[in-house]
Amino acid sequence: MSIDPRDAMPPEQLETLGRAFSEQLLACLDACARGRRGLFSELIDEEDGKSWPEAARLRELAVALQSILTQHEERNALCDEFLDLCTIHGESHPGERKLARAFLERIERGEVGAPSEEERKPW
Repeated sequence: MSIDPRDAMPPEQLETLGRAFSEQLLACLDACARGRRGLFSELIDEEDGKSWPEAARLRELAVALQSILTQHEERNALCDEFLDLCTIHGESHPGERKLARAFLERIERGEVGAPSEEERKPW
């Protein structure tokens, strides 16, 4: 007998995981907005030669959360947007501090997690 993956995690565990992700995300965004580097990519800080383990764990948690939610046919807008921001690389991107500040401001205004799918619909 096989277990349906949708039955593998009860909804309250999903909520707890989502809350843990949100709390860690806000803490990391705040630190990044104040100048800590390495939130959106695996960056070694040139000044002290250290990576940011909390940020690395946050990225791992985001990938795991997105995978679990996909199995449950659900989404987490904060998680999705964070992972999108992690893919921005190159000379033209606005820099981690600006990305973190802008993301925090959008979260505070309630713009992340609002139904953005309606905006994308062509009709």
